[in-house]
Amino acid sequence: MMTRMVTRVIFAVLALFFMIGAVAFGHVAAWYGVRVGLDQSYLVTTGILGGADLLLAIVLLLLASRSSPSRVEVEAREVRRKAIEGIGSALALTQLALPPLLRIISGVVRRKRGV
Repeated sequence: MMTRMVTRVIFAVLALFFMIGAVAFGHVAAWYGVRVGLDQSYLVTTGILGGADLLLAIVLLLLASRSSPSRVEVEAREVRRKAIEGIGSALALTQLALPPLLRIISGVVRRKRGV
């Protein structure tokens, strides 16, 4: 299972590198297209692409901030919270039952040894 996860992470990292390369190439192509197609200077072309990138970043940031947990996520968190609370009560019950259980086991062991 661990090798499968490591393989998936390696593929994801490689895919990320290729995506970064594709975005960089797309920026170069867009810069060249704006520069030659609209006959703009270097600074104007850079400003146009920078503004477009900033606008895209703002739109994506707004979409990400608008996202709220779905009903399933809220329900899953509640189930997780209850399970964690249940672990605490189960541990408390075990701690209460452990001393008498140890006394019983030690008594059985002593009887077998004949002590």
